[in-house]
Amino acid sequence: MEFHRRLDAELDLLRDRVLLMGGETEAAVQKAMYSLSERDTAAAREVLEGDDRIDLLELEIDRLCIEALALRQPAARDLRFVVSVAKINPILERIADHACNIARAAIDLNDEPQLDTRGELRRMADIASRQLRDALDAFTRSDAATARALIGRDDEIDALYDHLFRDLIGLMASDPTTTTRAARLLFVAKHLERVGDYVTDICELTVYMTEAEFIRHSN
Repeated sequence: MEFHRRLDAELDLLRDRVLLMGGETEAAVQKAMYSLSERDTAAAREVLEGDDRIDLLELEIDRLCIEALALRQPAARDLRFVVSVAKINPILERIADHACNIARAAIDLNDEPQLDTRGELRRMADIASRQLRDALDAFTRSDAATARALIGRDDEIDALYDHLFRDLIGLMASDPTTTTRAARLLFVAKHLERVGDYVTDICELTVYMTEAEFIRHSN
């Protein structure tokens, strides 16, 4: 009985740390986009400075996963939970890296003449942040149905990215003086599109954890 209580406590701690890291990551994406849309370079630098916290959380979660596997030897669903956390952990760290890249783009662009793309980029960021939050909620609730539904919503971000891509390419063709700025914004859009892909990965892991079913690349 004592063994199971310790395992449950360690799994609860692991779940809490993933939620904390997910919240930090979502906040980094939102602040990075705020720094770009509002031309707030100080906010962009805060995103870069805060990345160390996320890196430390990644290391802590790695350690907790290894300890749970080595010392507690969880079985069945508990094992799938630890394995899923171990896979989600680097996904969240990569999303944070995308946030840092957006912040770096903001630092470069904030002193340049502004291109009118803030609305579409903001919509992409809002959708990506909301879906990341919903995916993490589904994971912590073991809600495979919501996870499956979120996978089907990835097309929203892809459609916005495609539209923005066409607009920026057209702008570069019609006004070569915008090329450097438009190219940086294209990279920002691509970072947000990748966040949407990572949300899908988290949702697929939620289905695996809950139903013991691999659905990666199945649709």
